[in-house]
Amino acid sequence: MPTTHSTILLFFASMLFLKAAGVPPPAPYGPIPSTRQLAWQQREFCGFLHFTVNTFTGKEWGYGDESEKVFNPADFDAEQIVRTARDAGMKELVLTCKHHDGFCLWPSAYTQHSVKNSSWQNGHGDVVKAISGACRKYGLKFGVYLSPWDRNRGDYGTPDYITHYRDQLRELLTHYGPICEVWLDGANGGDGYYGGARETRIIDRKTYYDWPNTISLIRKLQPNACVFSDAGPDIRWVGNENGIAGETCWSTLNRQDFAPGIADSARLNRGDRPGTDWVPAECDVSIRPGWFYHADEDTRVKTPQQLVDLYYDSVGRGAGLLLNIPPDQRGHIDEADVKSLRGFRKILDETFEHNLARNAVITASNIRGSDPKYAARNVITGSSNLYWTTDDEVTNANLVLTFRKPTAFNVVRLGEFLLLGQRVEGFALDSWQNGQWMPFASGTSIGNCRLVRSQNIATDKVRLRITKSPVCPAISEVALFESP
Repeated sequence: MPTTHSTILLFFASMLFLKAAGVPPPAPYGPIPSTRQLAWQQREFCGFLHFTVNTFTGKEWGYGDESEKVFNPADFDAEQIVRTARDAGMKELVLTCKHHDGFCLWPSAYTQHSVKNSSWQNGHGDVVKAISGACRKYGLKFGVYLSPWDRNRGDYGTPDYITHYRDQLRELLTHYGPICEVWLDGANGGDGYYGGARETRIIDRKTYYDWPNTISLIRKLQPNACVFSDAGPDIRWVGNENGIAGETCWSTLNRQDFAPGIADSARLNRGDRPGTDWVPAECDVSIRPGWFYHADEDTRVKTPQQLVDLYYDSVGRGAGLLLNIPPDQRGHIDEADVKSLRGFRKILDETFEHNLARNAVITASNIRGSDPKYAARNVITGSSNLYWTTDDEVTNANLVLTFRKPTAFNVVRLGEFLLLGQRVEGFALDSWQNGQWMPFASGTSIGNCRLVRSQNIATDKVRLRITKSPVCPAISEVALFESP
């Protein structure tokens, strides 16, 4: 459901007009998304790039004592990486600018443990600059991962490190153009090199980082950037690294119960209903068993169908999918990964190319004030600022799609108008078979996008029933597709 800043302004302007015209829209229910959150939800499918000294040492978590010289991609090609992401349908790339080992992919002025002391390009290279530039060229948004934990720094665990962390964050947020997402990992504290101390350091994850002031810095330098962590404030972790959101997945959360590195996996997976804040889930998962490239995993890349299943279990449950595609030791996305991504994209393109619902006549059991501005047909127009809604007292309502001839489908896509909040708590889908309605699916949360897969169904009528909602529903999309 594409929504932009201008759409939001148009919506609220239209609310004032409609109130004056005597047919006001429903009042928003609960928390609603910010402009930056709506832009993020519009992207739906994004990419993660895990790339550092680990790519060359074979590790997943570097200890922090790696020689900078080990980082030396043989043929780094930022454009090949970004084109691969674009062709797969990704709208954003998040780069691990610094992982737990502390090695920086840009020539940071605040550490020697960076590309400026590597063998690559005789110390004159800048991966962050190359990837961010390629993203701009190919139309992708760019995000940064700056690990709060640093196993290289001798001052980690002291107040001085927080100053250092913000200095590096400031470099990333001021030198590389617009940043759409800042990714804060939950791994914090443990054993490390720590400047030669080689010891274990434990920090208080709630207080040590002084997150409110760090987030204020992000807001000042990149006001359109979403901040990801276990606690948001804009995007939350989904509670696992399998790329799977809960069958019920609310976009709301009681954010004050969480902090980066302090997680309740079950609650993060489903969200909180009711919740105090709008904090939708992002589902991070790697195309390979590990997060960094390892040659011995070339035969264990997820198949196209496995990636499709992940898409349905993340984007199709109202969350975002963040798929890791790690560059190899050349600085390319490996051919095995590229092949799988192409197959995945082909299946999705063939599935969602034609919205069969647009061929239907659509009717509703109730239309708000009998006003055509809230008509049933709004759900099949593809417009981001149109929706069907009912009178305030009508919380159980239905839409019927009627076709001229039997139509075959096996995927249903539903969406709510998020500027009015997440309203629906239960829905059901029926098809007309042998003179009666036969249910074929039901669910709870809808949110930004709900994808329902079914057996192949041929029918001339399909019905969406809103079975539970504390307030009148506001549905922006009902679409039918036939997956190959």
